[in-house]
Amino acid sequence: MFSLNNKSAVITGGASGIGKAVAVLFAQQGAAVHLLDMNEAALQTTVAEITAAGGNAAAHKVHVDNQEAVKAVFETIGTVDILVNCAGISHIGKADTTSEEDFERVFRVNVKGIYNCLHAGIPLMKQNGKGVILNMASIANNVGIPDRFAYSMSKGAVLGMTLSVARDYLHEGIRCNCISPARVHTPFVDNFLAKTYPGNEAEMFEKLSKTQPIGRMGTPAEIANLVLYLCSDEASFITGCDYPIDGGFIKLNN
Repeated sequence: MFSLNNKSAVITGGASGIGKAVAVLFAQQGAAVHLLDMNEAALQTTVAEITAAGGNAAAHKVHVDNQEAVKAVFETIGTVDILVNCAGISHIGKADTTSEEDFERVFRVNVKGIYNCLHAGIPLMKQNGKGVILNMASIANNVGIPDRFAYSMSKGAVLGMTLSVARDYLHEGIRCNCISPARVHTPFVDNFLAKTYPGNEAEMFEKLSKTQPIGRMGTPAEIANLVLYLCSDEASFITGCDYPIDGGFIKLNN
């Protein structure tokens, strides 16, 4: 079950965090993984780890908000069976405290970045008469998160794009779903705590962990497991869905 043998998978944000966990797992399951990221050093490290374990991986340094650059990468890859859009950034601020520059920066990466990859990847899937797309959304699609105005905007757009793509390509063999994680312990979280709460990292980590009813943050590997299922042939009857993976955050918080 969950074999990805002979599948070509493109994973954006594949050099760290959730994207890296997805890339490692997909390679273990037999896929040839193509990692798109702007951090060349992290890309090379991740590819080296995958190939050392016997996997098939390639690195592509690219900014996902650059449509021409993204298109060139996809043309180089040639065949895309699976597209996982993990690349994204966060931002802290309310509507009246978010600058235009920051709003547009979040939009360019989290919304336009996914659009660019869809725009480049879907034609390749149409040529094969099949394909699977998985977009990384957030619990911010479903609930109000304090001080996350721009981020919530962008993740609401991810959900909308997911439903639109699922509908538009339903009869061309292309499935499209998204997942909505709550807080996941990634390097981003550690960097955020070190920058925002120097000296109180452990205390704030515990506080943030307990916002999930399950009492902890998720792990990138746990998110990757759900991504694998939704991108596998075992999920062939699933499209146009958003899957919360949130430790009970949406339904169990009072």
